[in-house]
Amino acid sequence: MKKVVSIIAIISAIAFSSCVKSQFADAYADPSKVSSTTVELQYAGFLSSNLNYTMYNYWQYFVVYQNTVLPWTQVTPIINTAGRFVPGVQAESDLWNTYYGFTAQYKEILKLNKALSANDQTSKRIYIITAAIFYYDMTQKVVDVFGDIPFSQAGLLSTNGGNYQASNAKYDPASTIYTSMLDDLKAIADELNTIAVPTGVNSVLKVQDFVNHGDLTKWKMYCNSLRLRLLTRVSGVPAFQARVTSEIAGILGNPSSYPLIRTYTDNIKITVTNNTSGGVNDGTGTGAGSSFYSGLIGWGSANVGGKVMIDLMNANSDPRLRAIFEPGTGATPAGSYAGLDPSLASTSQTQTDYVATLARYNRSTLTQNNFLPGMLINASEVNLMLAEYYLKAGNDASAKSAYEAGITESVKYYYWVRTISNDNAAGPLTPLGPTEISDYLAKNGIAWANASSTSQKWSLIGTQKWINYNVLQPLECWAEVRRTKYPVLNFIHDTGVQQVPPSRWLYPVDEHTFNKTNYQAVAANDNFTTKIFWDVN
Repeated sequence: MKKVVSIIAIISAIAFSSCVKSQFADAYADPSKVSSTTVELQYAGFLSSNLNYTMYNYWQYFVVYQNTVLPWTQVTPIINTAGRFVPGVQAESDLWNTYYGFTAQYKEILKLNKALSANDQTSKRIYIITAAIFYYDMTQKVVDVFGDIPFSQAGLLSTNGGNYQASNAKYDPASTIYTSMLDDLKAIADELNTIAVPTGVNSVLKVQDFVNHGDLTKWKMYCNSLRLRLLTRVSGVPAFQARVTSEIAGILGNPSSYPLIRTYTDNIKITVTNNTSGGVNDGTGTGAGSSFYSGLIGWGSANVGGKVMIDLMNANSDPRLRAIFEPGTGATPAGSYAGLDPSLASTSQTQTDYVATLARYNRSTLTQNNFLPGMLINASEVNLMLAEYYLKAGNDASAKSAYEAGITESVKYYYWVRTISNDNAAGPLTPLGPTEISDYLAKNGIAWANASSTSQKWSLIGTQKWINYNVLQPLECWAEVRRTKYPVLNFIHDTGVQQVPPSRWLYPVDEHTFNKTNYQAVAANDNFTTKIFWDVN
């Protein structure tokens, strides 16, 4: 890592992590450490095994994201040091290993379910289909980072009786994985409309399911909104275009059967209920969640905003500006917002007196908010994806409506996040004025009517996705910036091996050794320039 954090922050992070892990262990037994397990217990363990990439914690944010996708999208500043466009080995291996531990947990649920009687499989079917939705959400993110990955044969060590050789998994093509997920999610969307969940199963599910607490309507929204995300991601690929058009039209044509997340109150997220432990809302008040708190304090320039985003927000009086950021202590004039300039040399970027003038992420909304939910998928991104769909279909009026709804739901969400915060370090947040959102929608740089070409409208949509994703959904943000090429971001070229942000991450080095035969089949594409299959612009 390239930065130095204070010893106090490190101690805080360690203590915080230990606390929440022990509390979660008290609530749920680890299926890998008990003599027997059940579908229900495995389900809770499965959900919790991916919390590092659904909540916000020190390691994930600073080791993984802050050294990769956040500066590559200029959501947080790009510090112009050598090697800045090469993802670190720790970042690559952490995401990879977490995902495959998560995959093993998922495959164990399937194994346990298969051993049940036919009647029990039917009564507990809801665990299997909701687990699949959650699993595909993370799988999509990992595919979008690496491309081809082990998928169909991955995570089967337990199923194969501990035979390591038999459990070395082949790499499935990324496009094939997307096809498989879309097929399964479409079937699940239909099944959720007919499934009968026994009362006893539903009462247990409400406790084990700390994502949607057994709410089938929310799982429907999650499923169909995830389908929309996957379909949008592949919409530029010729082989998928007919499917994209047909399936999105089918979702929109039957909203009662295929509901989407359209308002921020329906956002799919993991909520935090205990401000002393950072516990996720798992039905018990304890858990393994985290906020930004233990990580961002003490990180200087890593906590400030980027110039491109803040300049855009300033120019158009974006009402999210004061909710997401707070002025630097040395801002001139006082109370003004300025972002770190990506064109400066690193020595200038990190000067203490300069950093003090810069806006930083708002402590009370984000960085010290112990109730900050882990975001999975939200109304703003759904509406902005629909704006893209309508724009391609030539329905300008619907595109405009969806675009404006995407902005509106984003603004409302960020202000709502502040209402649940237990911190007031940033001082009171001025409430939204009655016309602030409508005034923003009418600004020259924001108004749909001012965009005279399709490309300008694409830019409007892509830029709003970028502002909304921000630091809360960094992997989605990086995927959309690569796919759409909006907003247009400029980088000073590095002088090293990789001069600009890469198109993908490299596979962890352990794959070269422990999965050697299968790795050799994809080794030719294991470089920074091979694009993910949906990156066709």
